[in-house]
Amino acid sequence: MPQIPPQEDPHRGHPGNEKKPGYNFSWIYLLLIVGLGIMLWQNQTDENTFDKEISYTQFKTYVQKGYGSAIDVNKSEGTAMLHIAPEHVREVFHQGVEQVGKAPVVSARYPSTEKMDEYLAAVKYKGEVKYVENGRFWTSFLVNFLPLIIIIAFWIFMFRGASAFGGKGGIFGVGQSKAKLFEKGKEGSPSVTFKDVAGQEGAKQEVKEIVDFLKNPKKYTDLGGKIPKGALLVGPPGTGKTLLAKAVAGEADVPFFSMSGSDFVEMFVGVGASRVRDLFQKAKEKAPCIVFIDEIDAVGRARGSRAAMGGNDERENTLNQLLTEMDGFGTNSGVIVLAATNRVDVLDKALLRAGRFDRQIHVDLPDLSERIAIFNVHLKPIKLEPGLDIDLLARQTPGFSGADIANVCNEAALIAARHDRPAVGKQDFLDAVDRIIGGLEKKTKVMTEQEKHSIALHEAGHAAVSWLLEHANPLVKVTIVPRGQALGAAWYLPEERNITTREQMLDEICATLGGRAAEELFTGHISSGALNDLETVTKRAYGMVAYLGMSESLPNLCYYGQDGEYGFQKPYSDDTARLIDEEVKALIAGQYERAKQILTAHKVEHNTLADLLQSEEVIFAADVERIFGPRPWQSRADILQQEEKERVEKLAEERRPDSPEQ
Repeated sequence: MPQIPPQEDPHRGHPGNEKKPGYNFSWIYLLLIVGLGIMLWQNQTDENTFDKEISYTQFKTYVQKGYGSAIDVNKSEGTAMLHIAPEHVREVFHQGVEQVGKAPVVSARYPSTEKMDEYLAAVKYKGEVKYVENGRFWTSFLVNFLPLIIIIAFWIFMFRGASAFGGKGGIFGVGQSKAKLFEKGKEGSPSVTFKDVAGQEGAKQEVKEIVDFLKNPKKYTDLGGKIPKGALLVGPPGTGKTLLAKAVAGEADVPFFSMSGSDFVEMFVGVGASRVRDLFQKAKEKAPCIVFIDEIDAVGRARGSRAAMGGNDERENTLNQLLTEMDGFGTNSGVIVLAATNRVDVLDKALLRAGRFDRQIHVDLPDLSERIAIFNVHLKPIKLEPGLDIDLLARQTPGFSGADIANVCNEAALIAARHDRPAVGKQDFLDAVDRIIGGLEKKTKVMTEQEKHSIALHEAGHAAVSWLLEHANPLVKVTIVPRGQALGAAWYLPEERNITTREQMLDEICATLGGRAAEELFTGHISSGALNDLETVTKRAYGMVAYLGMSESLPNLCYYGQDGEYGFQKPYSDDTARLIDEEVKALIAGQYERAKQILTAHKVEHNTLADLLQSEEVIFAADVERIFGPRPWQSRADILQQEEKERVEKLAEERRPDSPEQ
């Protein structure tokens, strides 16, 4: 066995610190297993003998005929066993020795020992008679004592499990925190750094400051500042909150504890609070350090004022303990808490106050430049065609989160591999975007010509109205190939706005109703294909009237209770509710009539577009421009689209073999 060098042995030279040999329970377990095996083996050898149950009358008959060679009388069980001689086996068992063995027996229950002795004396039995108290001792022992042995062993094992955790937290350490500890330079530590997090420059700057606080606290404390106690990462799903936390763990030179909010939740009472205490106790021992709680809304939801309204006492106790640990009488100097959630509206206000989470870091959906940076990160491992325009891909994915963009890149690679292409190209990415937004194409879905014509009119109505309205999103392409649950779809290139005006919202509602309006105008009936359109415009119209104060009868009023202070009662009267309904109906009806007027004025162009769509199944913005002419208004998205078109044409011209530059 290798010896520890003197300079590496921390206990050398201290007589009281020699490591004493531990008491190993494995030997006891081994002895118990071997003992049970021996008992079962002995019992097995006794019970392997062929035994036939007979009546006491038959037993006496076999004894009288001289079939038996010996008799065993078991006083404890009240049974007598007659060992049948080999030459009489067939008369008794009607089988040969090969089937029943050389020493088969028959057994019967006898009335009493005295009557058995009298009978044997009367028939003058000359064979061996043996009296035993219990011939199956081990069987009886196991039946009577094995359950007790199992219970004792179970309790020993449980108490050993409790002592293995230092005697804290209860049996099996159920009250111990499940946080994973990451330390820089050690195996299993996250390799993600801030370079791997594209976009979100503001959020990165915030968390970089937290790491800098712990690396160089004197820089801030010399000026009288205090290190923040916590930071809450807030944003929609897939925007990179957990990735930012991993980057902090990879960059920090301090220990990093990571766990999920659901890890505090347990079926046992008091376990959540115990895990919170244990987590912060371990963090204090490792201070300075960072504690990261992902999906904190699982434990940090607002506490109910009345227990009868569905409050969870165990979860609230866990939250109370978390509040106490973060900013109570105890000191947690050097421990910074990072948390992430996409439901900040449901968190308890006491958890969000300064002194617990001193700052909220908003991780929003990426804008155009950030999407370009995210694409550059996820395209590194993918084999791409030369000249792929990443700017175009970023503009084709408005509203996509970082996780969505990663999914687009992966889906494009799968599509290219499915078609045996040597590299992933532009069309693969466009198909991937279509696949994620609209769903899988169902070209095998059978439709009648009448249904196909109705769908073409519907989608052409969307395309025509959006093309002719100033604030509607510019069209990219329209298809009547079924995707997912939709029988047709239209793709637009929305302009990214920070604020939206009433006129812009009305134009978008009008464009959405263009499909239903086209059906009514040019087929004379309406269909169920406008379900999603009606759902969209209804939600948007109610939002304009009830939340944004964009109604003529209810101007500058907002009935939006995001924090839930209105409880279970509407913040307006029944008369106001009736007025809201009337305003929404009037708003939608006005835009529907507006869409019908636009389509009536451009009936010929719409029908031409619908016929083209029915025959080609997929049309693009260039086809709409050829029929309707250029859009009367040039939005920012139109300008970008035109620049992209000119850049593609110039690139294609330069690559021509007869180009002067070649």
